[in-house]
Amino acid sequence: MKINYDDLEDKQLAELIKGEKTFELIGLSGRISDAVLVVETAIEIQGFSCRIYTYGRVAASGGTLFGGITGVLGLASVVGIAAHNLATLNPDYEISKHLVDNSILIKYCK
Repeated sequence: MKINYDDLEDKQLAELIKGEKTFELIGLSGRISDAVLVVETAIEIQGFSCRIYTYGRVAASGGTLFGGITGVLGLASVVGIAAHNLATLNPDYEISKHLVDNSILIKYCK
């Protein structure tokens, strides 16, 4: 289900989360960080856990593993991603930031 961020109401967001729905917020117009904070707060208020990540980051960091200083930075990035995934192991929701599409996908995982 796709919902325009400007049309989203607090009650609707709460119902989607309580109903354990997967949905996508579109039309963020550079407000991805604000939207993620709103969704994360709504998820945690209802007692659910979540993991937030940027779509495609593993592929981007993995591609830098093969060369000089970028290889060191790529390795550090991969280690950081792994640590983050362990810290947020088995979340109820995943919030995926799609920077190119200017949207976020909120996926119920359980």
